[in-house]
Amino acid sequence: MVVTQTKPDSGRSSKTMLDRELAITVLAGGPSGEREISLESGQAVAAALESLGHTVYLEDIAPNELSALARQVDCVFVALHGAFGEDGEVQTILEKHGLCYCGSGPDACALAINKAAAKARFADLDLPTPRFSVAQPQTIDEAMAGWNVPVVVKPIQEGSSLSCYIVRDSARFRPAVESVLGDYGECLIEEYIGGREITVSILSDSALPPIEIRTRREFYDYEAKYVDEETEFLFDIDLPQELLDQVAAMSLKAHRGLGCRDFSRVDWRIDDEQLKAFLLEVNVIPGLTSHSLFPKAAQRAGWSLPMMYQHLVEHAMSRSS
Repeated sequence: MVVTQTKPDSGRSSKTMLDRELAITVLAGGPSGEREISLESGQAVAAALESLGHTVYLEDIAPNELSALARQVDCVFVALHGAFGEDGEVQTILEKHGLCYCGSGPDACALAINKAAAKARFADLDLPTPRFSVAQPQTIDEAMAGWNVPVVVKPIQEGSSLSCYIVRDSARFRPAVESVLGDYGECLIEEYIGGREITVSILSDSALPPIEIRTRREFYDYEAKYVDEETEFLFDIDLPQELLDQVAAMSLKAHRGLGCRDFSRVDWRIDDEQLKAFLLEVNVIPGLTSHSLFPKAAQRAGWSLPMMYQHLVEHAMSRSS
């Protein structure tokens, strides 16, 4: 099955379908561990929309500082990564303010950011995902029972691979679990899948070209994502086209199955020996800078960044009209 990819309309005006200058608030920064990356995403989105002649307000907000939402605008673009931005909290606030905004709604965000709940939904949808258990302080022994290294230990609600461990030494298993529990109160223990990392972005309910991620580090961690300049992002992927088409179709199924809308990024591991794909997670607000994966995939499909971000604004506004 070949998934149809969203194509830009090259004949469109540089303004919106409403043929007028828009007032747009871009939310960035926030209180999460991904704050710095969110600021970069917000700046990229704001610059792209400003280049089309729109009036853009770039705002750094937090749960206790919401004054920016008092401004009446045509649309709000949420570029907040992690807690408050991707967990449905800010989306709930925006809806209470009656503001049009880009991206998934509160319920889809809350489900997607909770890795355990999302993986349970994937199982219900017959989407392949690594085996997992959830550890809490009172259930640590039970949660760790029956596992052999290597395993992945990570927070249930966190992004950018923060506090994520690949445990290969059994002596380090419990300390890794205790470390995540100490910081977050619960953690996910997940089957480790060796092989390649593939990501598929979704734009307007269609799959964009898949990207293979290659890093010198043990996995695509925070350093590999944002610091290491030798991380490679490949569109020419040495895998059977049938498998890549299957991953694209399953990515769209995961996006829809979680109730997502507008855009997302779906992350996979490909077992090289079995040539089998395993779904890891869906990111409802992926990185939005020019070097982030979602914009790279959109550009590969023919979208300029201003055109793509304007398309998302228009798509959000069409829900309010």
